[in-house]
Amino acid sequence: MVKEFEVRWEGELPAGPQEVWDAITRHSAGYMWTIEYEPWIGGAERGLTAGGGTVTAWAPLRHFSTRTRPETERDGVNELDYRLEPVGSATYLRYVHRTAVPAGDYDRQLAACRHHTSFYQHSLGQYACHFAGREAAYVSVDGPESSPQGGFLALRRALGLAGDVVTGDRVRLTPAGLEPIDGVVDYVTGSFLGVRSADALYRLYGRDTWGWPVGVALHLFGEDVDQAASERAWGDWVAGVFDGERVA
Repeated sequence: MVKEFEVRWEGELPAGPQEVWDAITRHSAGYMWTIEYEPWIGGAERGLTAGGGTVTAWAPLRHFSTRTRPETERDGVNELDYRLEPVGSATYLRYVHRTAVPAGDYDRQLAACRHHTSFYQHSLGQYACHFAGREAAYVSVDGPESSPQGGFLALRRALGLAGDVVTGDRVRLTPAGLEPIDGVVDYVTGSFLGVRSADALYRLYGRDTWGWPVGVALHLFGEDVDQAASERAWGDWVAGVFDGERVA
């Protein structure tokens, strides 16, 4: 049995409507993950949902929405709606996500969705402001099943981050076996952390808050990025963090 919920988010993003529109509809790998949309009402969505979906609104720079195809919905509807409004050189975004989750897990899923939504929309603004139009190599690595037990703090320690970093701090990430990364903290809460470098967005997902494995996502904008090699390297690093945790 499933139960529907609706999550709303609205706020100002530090980029113009063209940059925000392009990020949502063409460059989602730059801030979320790889999704493809055919650019018309009735066009196909690929990558957002397992069974695919359909574009239901396509008004460039103003309104975009997509929802799952009824014939492929296994667990209920999943629908995203974006409405853009210019505010000087910025964009005011109104976003609605409607979906269905198992009724017995409703409260946890709703809380997690609200927090993830805030982080994703912030990352959308970071991409549209600092990397607009650039293609991203997207890398995502999850921690092991043991990582729900203090996994977020373990990742932060392994990157050399102090417990009191705040948005705007200049930091150097020092993942063992990888090159150091210089950047600025652009987002930090008790469950998520974002660092922006000159050519990448680094995201830590503390899903241990909700009893799930933690995750690391990289949006890499440098030239000649080897996506497969980056995924192997960061996968090895994440595994090493939790191997070390168990030994300790």
